[in-house]
Amino acid sequence: MDIRQLEYFLAIVDHGGFTRAASALYVSQPSLSQAIQGLERDLGGDLFHRIGRRAVLTEAGRALIEPARAAVRSLETARASVAAVQELREGRLDVASMPSQALEPLTTLVRTFTGRYPGVSVAIQAAFTAQDVVDAVRTGAAELGLLATPGPLPEGDVAAHPLGEQRFVLVARDGSDGDAPFAGQRSVRCEELSGQRLIVGQRGTGMRAYVDGLREQGIDITVAAETEHRVSVLPLVLAGVGVAVVAESWRGLAERAGARVLDIEPRTTLRIGLISRRTGLSPAARAFVTAALETSTPSG
Repeated sequence: MDIRQLEYFLAIVDHGGFTRAASALYVSQPSLSQAIQGLERDLGGDLFHRIGRRAVLTEAGRALIEPARAAVRSLETARASVAAVQELREGRLDVASMPSQALEPLTTLVRTFTGRYPGVSVAIQAAFTAQDVVDAVRTGAAELGLLATPGPLPEGDVAAHPLGEQRFVLVARDGSDGDAPFAGQRSVRCEELSGQRLIVGQRGTGMRAYVDGLREQGIDITVAAETEHRVSVLPLVLAGVGVAVVAESWRGLAERAGARVLDIEPRTTLRIGLISRRTGLSPAARAFVTAALETSTPSG
C-alpha cells in the first residue's frame, strides 16, 4: 500500500466514480483502476462494487474513508513541514465554515492571514451545521472549522478556540411607504414577531433553533419559506416574502443591499469558535489559529 493508492481511492469517493476521478487526477482510467486493484489486494477485500459504470462503496470501502483521509492529511502535513515551513511561502489551508460565519468573522480572519502569508491559499468549504463543521475537522476533510452554537463550544476529539459572540438580529425589507415590517424601529422585542412570516434555515442551524425556541414560547410565527441555500435569505426578504432572524454577521451585507437590520431584544447570542484537531496541525493551520485569536473580539 502507498499513499498514492489512498489518494486515488479518496478521489473516486469524492468525485463519485472512476471516470470523474481519473479526469480530476489527470491519469488514465486504466491506471486508476490498476492502482485500486492493487490496494484491494493489499487490504484483502473489495472496496467498490462495480455496477455498470458506477462504483458503489462496499462496507470495507466505507470503513477505509476516515483512516485514508487521516493518512493523506498526515503526509500533507509532513510535506508542508519540510517545504519552507517556517516562512509559509506556499501551501493551502482547508477551512470548513457555516454560512453566516463565512461572512464574518471568516472574511476578517482570511484577510489577516493572507496578508501575513500571501503564498498560502485558503480553501473554504461549506458546512451547514455545527456538527458538519466538527465532522469535517474530525475526519480530516478540513483542517480547521468555523462554527456558531447557542450552547457550549464542542469538546472531545477536537479543540475549540473561542472567537467571541454574535447576537441575533432581524432583517426586514425597507419601505418608503411605511408598510414595511417594523417601519421606523431600530429594535424589536421577540414578542413583536408574533404574526410575522419568517424565512428560516434548515434544522440544525442556529437561526432555525432560535425561531423554533420562539414558537415553543407560544409566539405565533408563520414559516413563509425554509431554505438550505443561505444566499437566498436576503433576496427573499427584499422581495417581501417575510423577515428573517440571522446572525449579526449579516448586518453589513444586508444594509448595503437595502434591507433594514433591527436588534432583537432581549439580546440572544451565538458562541463563535474555531475548531481544530488537538494535535498534528500543519504550520498553516497553527498560523491561522494564532492570527484568529489575535484578531478576535473578546466575548461579553
